[in-house]
Amino acid sequence: MTQHAVTRVEQLDEHRPMRVQAGSEEIILVRQGDQIHAYQGNCPHAGAPLEEGVICGGLLVCPWHKAAFAIDDGAVCEPPALADLRRYRAWVQEGEVWVDDQPLPRAQSPRHSDARCFVVIGAGAAGSAAVATLLDHGFGGRLVWIDQERQPAYDRTSLSKFVIAGQMSPDEVPALLEADALRKGHLERLHGKVRTLDSKHRQITLADGQRIEYDAALLATGGKPQRPAIDGVDLPGVFTLRSREDAARLLDAAEPGQTVVIVGDGFIGLEAAAALRKYGLQVQVVTRHPIPLAKQLGERIGRCIRDLHERKGVVFHGPTEVHRFEGQDQVEAVLLSNGERLETSLVLLGTGVKPATGFVQGLQLEEDKSLRVDTEMHAADGLWAAGDIATFPLTGRPVRIEHWRLAQQHGVIAAANMLGEQRRYADVPFFWTYQHGRTYEVLGHARDWNRIEFVGEPEKGDFIALQCVGEQVEAVIAKGYSDAMAMLSQRMKRALSLSDALDLIG
Repeated sequence: MTQHAVTRVEQLDEHRPMRVQAGSEEIILVRQGDQIHAYQGNCPHAGAPLEEGVICGGLLVCPWHKAAFAIDDGAVCEPPALADLRRYRAWVQEGEVWVDDQPLPRAQSPRHSDARCFVVIGAGAAGSAAVATLLDHGFGGRLVWIDQERQPAYDRTSLSKFVIAGQMSPDEVPALLEADALRKGHLERLHGKVRTLDSKHRQITLADGQRIEYDAALLATGGKPQRPAIDGVDLPGVFTLRSREDAARLLDAAEPGQTVVIVGDGFIGLEAAAALRKYGLQVQVVTRHPIPLAKQLGERIGRCIRDLHERKGVVFHGPTEVHRFEGQDQVEAVLLSNGERLETSLVLLGTGVKPATGFVQGLQLEEDKSLRVDTEMHAADGLWAAGDIATFPLTGRPVRIEHWRLAQQHGVIAAANMLGEQRRYADVPFFWTYQHGRTYEVLGHARDWNRIEFVGEPEKGDFIALQCVGEQVEAVIAKGYSDAMAMLSQRMKRALSLSDALDLIG
């Protein structure tokens, strides 16, 4: 271990980390009054440069995906990061800041003997966050983690953004948890399908007949891609995109120059359109809407996104719907309700997902097949649900939101409550979409907004859009404005007026 003088203390800003080099280590320095903290330089989630983050309310907020870490000890407080920051010893001597170039040992939670059995079903965003939380909090009982995929717990958001663009192979998709994290405690990973979950008797039966009695269980099975009831939808060449295997099969079938028809103009459909265009395909999108994403983002932003796609060569058909898929042994064409016929041997369905809850017994499902939970993610005695399958109260109203980071927030809360805490969802929904090299971020969840206020012009570059009900901000959409979005991710945890939001944005 070597000690390094890296900067003068007066050069540190209490509102912004500073990046320094200590030997081969990239480190950030955070000033907190007279104290100096030193942490790893990049976010453990996706490698964002943390010196570009914002210090707000005792937290360091990641500039990319809004993970948050406590500035006094580097502990992860909000996903998508699921690991604490590595810490380095730092001190001040005669006005100079010194750091060691080797990290401090990680603190380990005490692990007490525990006779209970906890089960987590699903290894996507919510399930992985829950397992990480249970292990990090020192759960010492039997922890069974069940998933249908052979290589579970990976960042599914990469599939539509980078994998099918040819920028990342399916095997390179980042894992959600580090191998070291999975070696804690008594973790059993089971590859299998749950046939039934009997909530009354707290019993899980797998497809192979194996039975597991649980003391507490978390349902985090996510959604299944919907295949609409259209003639020919099961023809070879008609794909969905949910798993690494789906992405690999799609790429195996795709050839640069080939035409692909994407059905649906939601976030996944448009991300796939951008990615497959980059891969070299001729992309045609069938849309039911004159302007994509207008309901979620407003017509002005939706129009800008459609214009961007069209400038990149994507062709839109609609408003219309698919009448049928034509072909014998392979899809050959898509016949639209407006009479158009699109010849293609490759179709991608971006027609949404439905909650994967068919195995649940003893609980009444919502109309959309989701599970109703309370603010603590509690669905029944000894049972919690998180992520895409959970309808939960947000600002007093039930809602189901299919966002990756929100599923992780759910998973963290559910796991803490399985351990006896009483944590509630009091966070801010956040998601991001990446299309043709541009990133758009959304904070909050606006259901009934009636006005939208712009700072900057989406037609020309960076902007922030504030979706409001009257003078109350419900959601914020942005391209750029990283500092403001990081601060808003914390400030929006309580009611925010339009005037206060504009003051914060500057």
